[in-house]
Amino acid sequence: MSVSLDHLEQKVEQIVAVCASLRGENQALRAHVAGLEADKAALAQKIDITRERLETLMTQLPDE
Repeated sequence: MSVSLDHLEQKVEQIVAVCASLRGENQALRAHVAGLEADKAALAQKIDITRERLETLMTQLPDE
């Protein structure tokens, strides 16, 4: 019985360690995603600015 309890205790400790590791990895991934979303927003803004500039230039082109 004691051996069985020791084995169960080891398994529980392993599960707790894996959960802690996964929690840390999840937190790191969430931070990475937040950074990527910020990059995406910045790129979308640059695209909008470029589109506006192109539209302005196109209106300034002479008609053929």
